[in-house]
Amino acid sequence: MKKKVDYQGELDRIRMALGYDFISLALAEPAEYDYVIRWKYASGNTNERYKRIVLQSGRGIAGIVFKTGKPFLLPSVEKDVQPDSLFTYPITKMENLRSIAAVPIWNDARVAGVLLGGFRGERQVTLEMVQALEATARNGIGDLNGKELLLS
Repeated sequence: MKKKVDYQGELDRIRMALGYDFISLALAEPAEYDYVIRWKYASGNTNERYKRIVLQSGRGIAGIVFKTGKPFLLPSVEKDVQPDSLFTYPITKMENLRSIAAVPIWNDARVAGVLLGGFRGERQVTLEMVQALEATARNGIGDLNGKELLLS
């Protein structure tokens, strides 16, 4: 029997270790024709509304990171996003995030999820913080092994 993964406990530890106000994990789920990406777990959240966000590959922060396999940094939602395109990033609105970073979580050479960290106050995500988030994702989370390349 496979033991249940404590994603919540892992996210709480990651949030404390890296100092973010909010950390969330989005996972891909098979859908009718493609994948949908949902925010499944969060630490430091103010409500449960993040769970209702469903993104297609290439849409929203998680969708972009999932599709490209590359980190995403938005140092200032206020300065870097036009008010009329805020709907593109629903997680920022629902959790009142003002600065965010998201990195892919690899599993067996495929992007299987997205790890997002954010701040609500004046603090901004820096490049160093994105690298720390990436290093965390590369160590694997739960049963996602963090391996981008499989060497045969």
